[in-house]
Parts: sequence; C-alpha cells; structure tokens
Amino acid sequence: MVIKNAPIGTRTTAIHAGDGPDPVTGASAPNIVMSSTYVVDEPAGFSAHDLNDDSPFLYSRWANPSVASLEKKIAALEGTEACLCTASGMAAAAAIFLTTLSAGDHAIVSDVSYAGVAELARDTLPRFGIEVSTVDMSDLDAVADAIQPNTKLVHTETPVNPIMRLTDLKAVCDIAHQAGAKVSCDATFASPIATQSAKLGVDYVMHSVTKYIGGHGDAVGGAVAGSAEDIRALNLEAAIHHGGVMSPFNAWLIARGAATLPLRMKAHEETATVVSEFLEAHPKVTKILYPGLKSHPQHDLAKQQMQNFSGMLAFQVGSEVDGDAIAARMTKELEIIHYAVSLGHHRTLVFWMPTEGLMETSFRLEGKQLESYRDYAGDGIFRLSVGLEDPEDLIRDLDRVLG
Repeated sequence: MVIKNAPIGTRTTAIHAGDGPDPVTGASAPNIVMSSTYVVDEPAGFSAHDLNDDSPFLYSRWANPSVASLEKKIAALEGTEACLCTASGMAAAAAIFLTTLSAGDHAIVSDVSYAGVAELARDTLPRFGIEVSTVDMSDLDAVADAIQPNTKLVHTETPVNPIMRLTDLKAVCDIAHQAGAKVSCDATFASPIATQSAKLGVDYVMHSVTKYIGGHGDAVGGAVAGSAEDIRALNLEAAIHHGGVMSPFNAWLIARGAATLPLRMKAHEETATVVSEFLEAHPKVTKILYPGLKSHPQHDLAKQQMQNFSGMLAFQVGSEVDGDAIAARMTKELEIIHYAVSLGHHRTLVFWMPTEGLMETSFRLEGKQLESYRDYAGDGIFRLSVGLEDPEDLIRDLDRVLG
C-alpha cells in the first residue's frame, strides 16, 4: 500500500489497508455486508470457475465485501499479493494441505505444532493416501534428510506451540524450494508484526486470526497469505469446494482488532518481557522459555528473525505432580489471569500442558524427537499468553498461585 508512490508505515497499514470511507454514505468505519447474494447488472456465469479478479460479488461463499476487506488488510500486513480468510485457523491449515497435496504426495510437517494440525497430519492425511514425515524443524539436517522425490509441501511453525522452539524459516525455505516443494508456516504465535514470513521465503503464511490479529477473543477465523496465483487456487479448492468460509460479522470484528495490531504487539512484548524476567527469577520456576530472553536456546535466531518477541511464553515448575497442583490452584485462585485455552487476546490466559498427555494424543514423539521436546518442556509446561494488563498485576497473580 502506498500514498502518492511513498510506502506507508505498519501502523498506518493496519488501520487503512483494505477499507476506506463508504462511497455512498461517507461512513468512515467499514460496513458489515451480511447479504448472502448480490444483484448484478448483467448475466454472469453460475460456476465459481468463471470468476476472475474483475468479477462482481455474486454469492458470499465465493466472495464477500467484508471478508475481502480483511483479506486485503492481512495481505498488506504480510507483504503478499493476496490472502484467503477462512472460518477458523484449522480451516486455513486444511485449505493448505488439501489444496497442495494429493494421493501419492509426501509432506513434511513440524513434529511439534498446533494440536489440531498435528492430528490432521498424523491421522487424516494418511487416510487420503498422503505420506507424512514429522520432523524437528530446528534440525536442518533432519529437514533435508526427510525430503523425498514426491515431497510437495513442508509445513512449519515458529515459534512452535506450545514449547516456543523456533524455526529458521529462510534455511527451511531454501531446502524445500531446492527440492521443488512449497513451504507453509503457521505464524500465529509471531503475528505479521513479529516475523515477515513471506520475505523469508514462505509460500503460504497461515494464521489463526482468532488470536493476535483479532486480538480480543470474540471471533474465530483463519487466514492464508501468499501469491495471487497460490491464493486463487486455494480459494477455489478450500473456500468454494470445501466451504470453510469466514462469517462477514467475524471479518468485521477481526478487522477492527487488526487495526490496533502493531500497538498491541508492542504492549504484549513489553509486558511479556517483564513477566518472563520475574518468572526466570522465581524459585518455583525451573525453566522459562521466551524468545526475548538471553536464556532462550535460540535467542540469536529470534533476534535475527523476529522484530517483536510477541507475548507468548512457557515455563516449567518441576514434575507433573507439581504442575497439576499449581494448575489446580490457578483454577481457584487466579483473580486477573484467566485459566483458559487459546492465546493472543487482550486478556492474559494460562493453561497447563503435561508432556505425557500430549505425547499420547497429539504428538506421539519417540527417540530423539521426544528428547528434544523434553529439553524444552520437561514433564510439562504452563503456556502463558501475556495480555495487555499492567505487568505488576500479572506478577502478583502469578506469585500468589506459584507459592
């Protein structure tokens, strides 16, 4: 987005990209277009295959003005040609996998990732005849060794959910592209403010916009940003054929949240830094994982790849028994922090994630991969999504329940 041929800043982009005053009413705030169908001035094809960039709005599963506005905003924030918004982050992940992969193809997927993605890769894709290798993406030799002649997609995540391990996106993209494979990255933890994934080579930049981009915990949605050609194919396959489209009302809510994303991410990082330093010094905390701390094992990569360290962190408290006890106290005694799943909201959220349970359900790691996971998570971690509250209030809340 440019004004008189001059590039504009990130904060201006977040506010203005994708929308403007209503041409009929002059309304400054964008409208919510809830119509499912549209009156056209001349006959049009009935199939979505007839659509092109100049096609009018015809049916809201194919395209909707409110959703299109959000798509333009996210594409501008990511620095990509286009974006597709979906009904959820999982719909975005499924869109990537089921558009780029067919029976007989091979995909490499991060061995630690969002639980729904992990289970989709391990359970669903093989049912469709798609071979999947799960790889520790911080081990570049392992990524290279996993490449096969039929590898079509490498799906990564950075930082990974929930252990805050980073992926060197440029290096992974170089490996994949040399083999003729596409790269997708779940950038939800980072947001477009922390990492410009497309500039590092990622073909499909995926977000659960329920999280940081929406930012208020009141709307579910997903997004994939990329080239116009890739997103056009994604839209035809995933939105039009699979039907996982975003509600216009959710698009309006998420766009309203996205307008303040740069400001919120600055505040998330500032507060998370203070809270992580408190936790690092707390006698009950045995390990803290935050990319902004020098103690993070990949802090140098974080400084190189992230312009903002985000508000996500994880910490250990010793054994699973210790974690269970503290989690039980949290559910009863926390006053400001919410003991709840999800992340990236203006409220601080915390949740206990025992290692054994995740190994049985989502990740099922063994050998070297399990050792790598335990290096970060031990017997379990608390995932803490630091919100926008005063850091002193969060520290008092945490100190009381940690004991």
